[in-house]
Amino acid sequence: MRNMRRGIPNLLKDGTRHRSGLQEAVLKNLEACKQLADITRTSMGPNGMNKMLINHLDKIFVTSDTATLLKELEVAHPAAKIMTMAAHMQEAEVGDGSNLVIILIGELLANAEELILQGLHPSDIIAGYTKAYRKCLELLESPDLVVERFDGKDIENKEKVARALLSPMASKQYGYEHFLAPLVAEACMAVMPKNPFNFQVDNVRVVKILGGTLRESEVINGMVIPYPTLGSIKRIENAKVAVFTCAIQCADTETKGTVLIENASELMSFNVSEEREIERTIKAIADSGVRVVVTGETIDDMAIHFLEKYGMIALKCPSKFELRRICKATKARPLVSLGPVRPEEQGFAACVSVREFGLQKVTVFEQGALDHVQVATILLRSSTHNILNDVERAIDDGVNTVRALTRDGRLVAGGGAFEIELARRLGNFATQAPGLEQYALDRFAKALEVVPRALAENGGQVAMDVISQLYAAHEKGQLHAGFDIEKHAVGDIYKEQGIMDLLGLKRQAIKLAIDAVLSILRIDAIIQSKPAGGPKGKQNQGHWDDNDD
Repeated sequence: MRNMRRGIPNLLKDGTRHRSGLQEAVLKNLEACKQLADITRTSMGPNGMNKMLINHLDKIFVTSDTATLLKELEVAHPAAKIMTMAAHMQEAEVGDGSNLVIILIGELLANAEELILQGLHPSDIIAGYTKAYRKCLELLESPDLVVERFDGKDIENKEKVARALLSPMASKQYGYEHFLAPLVAEACMAVMPKNPFNFQVDNVRVVKILGGTLRESEVINGMVIPYPTLGSIKRIENAKVAVFTCAIQCADTETKGTVLIENASELMSFNVSEEREIERTIKAIADSGVRVVVTGETIDDMAIHFLEKYGMIALKCPSKFELRRICKATKARPLVSLGPVRPEEQGFAACVSVREFGLQKVTVFEQGALDHVQVATILLRSSTHNILNDVERAIDDGVNTVRALTRDGRLVAGGGAFEIELARRLGNFATQAPGLEQYALDRFAKALEVVPRALAENGGQVAMDVISQLYAAHEKGQLHAGFDIEKHAVGDIYKEQGIMDLLGLKRQAIKLAIDAVLSILRIDAIIQSKPAGGPKGKQNQGHWDDNDD
């Protein structure tokens, strides 16, 4: 009895670790979250720096996209994992703004740490942050903060949509935003349904081809398959398409057998019946009016011969996902058996052709200008795989921005102008609040300054000078004054550069950030259970039989 453990260890099994108190639990959590925010802060904005990641499979990622960084980083700290879950939710809901969520959480927790060290209890900070969040939601609905609004037919205006995409595209591919934004807008307009609310991100595909320059990229109204067709026919216009999920070849027998051939005539006539059968099947498909045959299984040489004889294109598509997209792009129905194809099961393409880009041949299912396009493809060209992957991520953010515009078409000034105006109004509200909540309200307002501060620091400017100039401009009534990264000065970012951000993105980021912050601040103890499993055995080096005991 003298060796019985006392306190918390007496309640839990051996190997359990317990941390509590201000120094061991609360401040440790805040420090881990701040470190994660410091990693991503330098990647914010057009001048953000890239990060090089090498995952467990030795795959290299060179990108400034926070969603990719968090996906590949193996964050172990439980408090920091809450931040990553908030960023993943932002990516799933809006498709962009993951970095905003992370740095906003980090700044709010850093300001909360200062208040805790000054003597405030976390419950007082939580009450103040909650009050500030509610006031922030009221300020977000202020009509004077909105610079543009997409209503009705505005979403079909290519030029207007391209201007709305400049900010998300510039933050990933600075210098190419004026080329990529119209490219994304054109692809989205091609597949935009009559009801824009039904717009789907998956209808805009990206095909990456190594070689050439980025400015050689183009939009194709249709589907692009990254391999050529079989046979010598490479182009057919106004083609009816049939999609099969079975192999195009002679049917195999159900039982095995042995055939004895005694002379040359028997050898010559051995496959005649099989040839007649496959020719009859392919002729029935051709008589249905089909000119293009696509299958997910094999196509033997005999079938290719008869497909060419009847003037048809054959394409083997081993990916079932690509096969589904071909069906969607051409409005064809997948068939499980060979035979005549009914008109309602046939798809249509204005032109099916094989095109060559660099050293790679692709098959293009293209629709005409008057046809309703189900799938649009952005054909990307560049010199390295890393650039292609990074541009693809930028395009994905742009397409998600278009989707967000169909839900909430309100836009606010970018370049930190929106955050500074929100911080200014929230700071004025904090000065009128009574009690200890006033300190948390003021710190919440200060945390919103992290966006223009990060833009200024990444642009090589003194952050405090930029923040002071922004506050001075906004006090004079210049609501759209933000940090211009090209002029390295404060100016009307909306009128001069046309930089805008989604109001819905800002609202969702603030909502997710405050939820994560309040969850982390409410943690006052960390209890870690003993790892599962028994003790690990000795790891032998070399052959398993070398150290046989």
